[in-house]
Amino acid sequence: MPHNSKEEKLKAFERLLDVMDTLREKCPWDRKQTNESLRENTIEETMELSEAILNDAPDEIRKELGDVLLHIVFYAKIGDEKGQFDIADVCNSLCDKLIFRHPHVYGDEVARDAEQVLQNWEIIKTREKGGNKTVLSGVPHTLPSLIKAERIQEKAANVGFDWEQREDVWDKVKEELAEVEAEMRRGDVKDEEKEFGDLLFSIINAARLYGVRPDNALERTNRKFIARFNYIEAKAKEQGRHLRDMTLAEMDALWNEAKEFQRQHPTPSADEQSV
Repeated sequence: MPHNSKEEKLKAFERLLDVMDTLREKCPWDRKQTNESLRENTIEETMELSEAILNDAPDEIRKELGDVLLHIVFYAKIGDEKGQFDIADVCNSLCDKLIFRHPHVYGDEVARDAEQVLQNWEIIKTREKGGNKTVLSGVPHTLPSLIKAERIQEKAANVGFDWEQREDVWDKVKEELAEVEAEMRRGDVKDEEKEFGDLLFSIINAARLYGVRPDNALERTNRKFIARFNYIEAKAKEQGRHLRDMTLAEMDALWNEAKEFQRQHPTPSADEQSV
């Protein structure tokens, strides 16, 4: 697909704004919407975009980006109607923030690499007007726990609170695993949960240090497990049996078949099936 010129891009965005104005005026459903009524749909559209990205499906990414953009324009339209802000305010405030946070591009500061950019980013955010008052205050409370843990660790690391050598994190993982095992032997449910949390946090830290996105990694494993389990269930049905009637050894044999099937028939977007 040929690239559109800047003029064509601006024209397309203007067309979107015109469509939004028309829908808000003439469509009963669009006219009825509020920030609150759109919120859950926005979350859903964001998750669909995330799935398209994981699937590495360009056409789906384009479609889902459009759905997310619709919501951005919709919220800006509602803000405009309330006399609070409009899409120009949204764009200008974003541009102002990006320029302020990139002094190595728009100013005299120097950033040697991406890591230094991230370190500077966190410091700058605590200085800007209306910005984060503390290093961790910018982490949304509503983030899923796994992603929240990663963001907390990234922000702490960007101001220097991190392992000197990434290999050292494995000692922490082993320590937390030992504490989980000790609590399991004691049988205190509350402490078991606490120690499991510490173990998960340390594993997420290890993933971060080695450049692995833990949420992406876990989702890929989720999908791999689903595919293999579906294979077991399908084979059981072919035999006229129910999973509950099979022994663990029989299911395990089918699981190994499923692994071999995945190796021989990898999906275009899947990682190598090695687990």
